[in-house]
Amino acid sequence: MARQSLTTLLAVAAAVFAAGCGTAPDEQREYAERMAKEHAHDAPVANPASQTAPGAEVEASDVQYATIDGRPVTGYLARPTAAEGPLPGLIVIHEWWGLNDNIRAMARRLAGEGYAALAVDLYGGEVASDPDAALELMTAANEHPAAAEDNLRQAYAYLADQLGAPAVGSIGWCFGGGWSLGTALLLPDRLDAAVIYYGHLVTDPQRLATLEMPILGLFGEQDQGIPLASVRAFEAALRGLGKEAKIVVYPGADHAFANPSGRNYQPEAAEQAWLETVAFLERALKHGT
Repeated sequence: MARQSLTTLLAVAAAVFAAGCGTAPDEQREYAERMAKEHAHDAPVANPASQTAPGAEVEASDVQYATIDGRPVTGYLARPTAAEGPLPGLIVIHEWWGLNDNIRAMARRLAGEGYAALAVDLYGGEVASDPDAALELMTAANEHPAAAEDNLRQAYAYLADQLGAPAVGSIGWCFGGGWSLGTALLLPDRLDAAVIYYGHLVTDPQRLATLEMPILGLFGEQDQGIPLASVRAFEAALRGLGKEAKIVVYPGADHAFANPSGRNYQPEAAEQAWLETVAFLERALKHGT
């Protein structure tokens, strides 16, 4: 099937997001337009910065972690080679590009910190090579949110039940950052931590009230895709509900500041965010605090 035009895809994305998220079509269209603009000149090509060696030797491979409607669901699992016994688990959720080499490298890096890191695939094996394709894949995924939700439930079950993870968290970037929060809302009393890198946010206190896990949000001050006003509204809602959350905004950083392949990559902010992530996950998943 021929690729749809960007304008058509933005219109479809707006309708899809509005139906799936219960928000105004105009708001969702604006969000889709902002995301397209933020990634307009990006190409998800792995570079040396994305291949940072894990802190410990790891083993990684593609795995089938579920079967949904008779179809295998596969992802990429990375674990420390020398691990003994069950490890804390992480559901690793890709950007709008899909499960590409950058996300596989991040799964290995997280595994090097002592986790069973399962990078899920919400695009059914497809990976985008340009922004138009990414928008098309994101739109298709959000058009059927139940499929993504089933996928994430099965990822949790695989880590918790099959691998025996004593604690499970989620982490995602961009599209995946929104779905990391979505995983928390989907499993509010089971997920043990959620890390959101510049993901689409829910600010409705009634929806956020169910959350029982600590949350770390990492955002760029100059991000027009996830405006600072929405970040502050999210932070205020969590604070008003008495939730355990830390929201960090990096001065001068834009959307996707932690993606080495993107034009907005900022090494200093990315490294600071990584250190925040490691410390947060250590407390939440290894020590339960």
